[in-house]
Amino acid sequence: MKLATVFPHPIVQGPTAGGCNTPAQVAAVSNAGALGSLACSLLSPDAIRSQTEQIRALTDRPFCLNFFVLETPQPDPAQVAQAAEYLRPVWSALGWTELPTPAKWCEDFAAQFETLLALRPAVASFTFGILSEEQIKRLHDAGILVVGTITHVAEALAWQERGADAVIASGIEAGGHRGTFIGRQEDAQLGIDQLLPEVVAAVNIPVIAAGGFMTGVDIQRALRAGAQAVQMGTAFLTCSESAIPAIYKQRLLDAGDHPTRLTRSFSGRYARGLDNRFMQVMASHELQVPPYPIQNALTGAIRAEAARRGETEWMSLWCGTGVARIRSLPAAQLISTLLAEIAAA
Repeated sequence: MKLATVFPHPIVQGPTAGGCNTPAQVAAVSNAGALGSLACSLLSPDAIRSQTEQIRALTDRPFCLNFFVLETPQPDPAQVAQAAEYLRPVWSALGWTELPTPAKWCEDFAAQFETLLALRPAVASFTFGILSEEQIKRLHDAGILVVGTITHVAEALAWQERGADAVIASGIEAGGHRGTFIGRQEDAQLGIDQLLPEVVAAVNIPVIAAGGFMTGVDIQRALRAGAQAVQMGTAFLTCSESAIPAIYKQRLLDAGDHPTRLTRSFSGRYARGLDNRFMQVMASHELQVPPYPIQNALTGAIRAEAARRGETEWMSLWCGTGVARIRSLPAAQLISTLLAEIAAA
């Protein structure tokens, strides 16, 4: 089975972790002939199974399960205490006397991986790291296509050498977390219009382009540059099936020329979102906070409480640089609109 035979339209709905993309959204995208993707990185194996069952109840079309390649950390308590102190201006602004201790730092990737093998989706995609050749062979033996996320050519070559079926070339414009796993995240700064042709020239497996794509005109540009498809995350955040809070959706719809920027303050890994008070308050400690997933777990309660209160200045408002062109449409209608724009372009 080849990637081009899995979904007829060259559009992948980007996985957005944290409960943002729902089984209904994934199924709607796949039913429309694109590839729906479920973000499994923050889900337990039971939740992955449950949501996959819900997708399969809504569609018989192929879909993708997406994961973060992680090792569970064992941080020094002193490091955790210092990180909580860096966050004091934020949690004290919520009226808290201390920062809640996370129940866990992250989900167990090894357990998630075994769940993935048992569920056998058509496609599995990965970011933050790279699988071993043995892991990729096990996925292939289960009939699962393997897609790795990359931010520069060396990473694309590494995935190809391990046996991946395709790579997602993620430009600096992309919303949410950067997928860099070779070298410093700060050095992976290529925009998609430069990254895409470099990766296409370097590998002989399909390349999916990501970063700032919002319209069919954008998609057509990537296809002409050698991409076989594009991955779009921000464009799907304001779909009716998206589960992000209504206040988050409204901030995106109202974004206009409000700047986005990369920050590691929320999670310990660089990610792009709307600039807000959290980023500004934490700017002086941005380079000192612990790496993902420690910082991500520490800020989880803050972000959840801010969302509950409707205080978007303390939330992570992940989105890409194309957010000003976002549209509020059901997922299937967005796909049909994009296809019409591709044809017109």
